[in-house]
Amino acid sequence: MKLANSTLYISVVVPLFQAEKTVKELVGRLDAILKKTCATYEIILVDDHSEDGTWESVVSIARGMTSLKGIRLSRNFGQHHAITAGLDLARGEWVVVMDGDLQDLPEEIPNLVSKANHGYDVVLARRKDRRDSWIVKTGSTVFYRLLAYLSGSPQDAAVGNFGIYHRTVIAELMRMKESIRYFPAMVKWVGFKQTTYDVKHAPAGDGISRYNFRKRFHLALNTLLAYSDKPLRMVIKMGFWIAFLGFIYALITFFRYLFGAILVPGYASIIVSIWVLSGLVLMTLGVVGLYVGKIFEGVKNRPLYIVEKST
Repeated sequence: MKLANSTLYISVVVPLFQAEKTVKELVGRLDAILKKTCATYEIILVDDHSEDGTWESVVSIARGMTSLKGIRLSRNFGQHHAITAGLDLARGEWVVVMDGDLQDLPEEIPNLVSKANHGYDVVLARRKDRRDSWIVKTGSTVFYRLLAYLSGSPQDAAVGNFGIYHRTVIAELMRMKESIRYFPAMVKWVGFKQTTYDVKHAPAGDGISRYNFRKRFHLALNTLLAYSDKPLRMVIKMGFWIAFLGFIYALITFFRYLFGAILVPGYASIIVSIWVLSGLVLMTLGVVGLYVGKIFEGVKNRPLYIVEKST
């Protein structure tokens, strides 16, 4: 599909959290670059219930910009739910999704558009030199390798939310109503003609990461459970091998008893067996319980987000 500047309509969706210090610069740079890139554009800012002055800044900027839409969610639903809220508002033929901390550079958007012009439905920005701490990069690498193993599909730790997506892809994403949402995995699942483009990556605009360890851990756990049933199959295999080894050990013990090698029953072996097997049973129940909990969340069919205010 050909992108022509004379008719090109781009929507830019940006989830925001505690972005009071960066949102004004972000919008200014987006406005400047989009005027040169396309005929029509809109900037959609989704405030994920920030506790600073982010929403007030969005309202202030919107007074002087007809191309800007802003919504504030009623509570902190999470980055990927905020992206969903922005995508529901987007009307462009092409949609750019990017973070609001200035690590994703607005100046890379023309390059993504140019790459999409070669017939791609999705162009994912690949951060060739991530400007994050080594802890964040290491954790991200471990998570994506684990996700790739459990899901059975290749994953790239250098690819995040930043990218350009055709309206057809966005329409299919909006049909996915599961409560656990992870935008990159959803994009990979829907398919279509996808590619990557290497982009520059900047440090956070105010030097503060919005994701602490607890948030990253919960996101990783939810994503692994939502997009793979492999942990359940691994537990079944582990149970089979433990049962097999237990059967072999029982046969050995039986023959040792027949040949008089065991005179006094072993207290230590009994205690070890009880503790090991009890731990495995509890772990298995825990894994199954997590999946049941996610099913419980899904069947409640609650809205993915709630809008408190809009501008």
